[in-house]
Amino acid sequence: MNSEINFDKSPDGLIPAVIQDAETGKVLMLGYMNREAYDKTVAENVVTFFSRSKQRLWTKGETSNNFLHVREILIDCDGDTLLIKSAPAGPTCHTGADTCFDEANTGRGQFLNYLQSIIHDRKVNPSDKSYTTSLFGRGVNKIAQKVGEEAVELVIEAKDDNDDLFKGEAADLLFHFLVLLEQKNMNLDDIVAVLQTRHVKQ
Repeated sequence: MNSEINFDKSPDGLIPAVIQDAETGKVLMLGYMNREAYDKTVAENVVTFFSRSKQRLWTKGETSNNFLHVREILIDCDGDTLLIKSAPAGPTCHTGADTCFDEANTGRGQFLNYLQSIIHDRKVNPSDKSYTTSLFGRGVNKIAQKVGEEAVELVIEAKDDNDDLFKGEAADLLFHFLVLLEQKNMNLDDIVAVLQTRHVKQ
């Protein structure tokens, strides 16, 4: 993968920057950056473009406060396109839509990937103050037992009519399941692969 940006490929020194929601994976918008806009974006962790219509640097959200906070910047294999994963502070489009493609920016499944990375970090970089680290310290048997306990609590809540309590127990079960996967040196992709195989067989 190329790690150098080549602004000279374009006669005007501009390269496209695709903006993606870091949590949902939705493409929010497309803008253009010159070197100055890129340097400002990196320095401030807020997306700044070069506006072709205004012919100046333009920080997304400078009038609406709907800033795009940078989480990660990736460079394509040719070094002439950026993918910027961000956390939007509000609707991205000037029309008030979530995205400039008029899509609803819903679905938080991508957050699970982020949560997995945090869980992994707690395992390889232990912290005395971390509950997750304490789980790893107890070993696989205790973690598996915790998953079982959370599963039982979810079943109990499923029999009642309190949706908030049910969702809370479901979140507890999912979290501890992710910890168990990490302890087993696996992740959700491994489980999804099994589901996909079963789906094909059906």
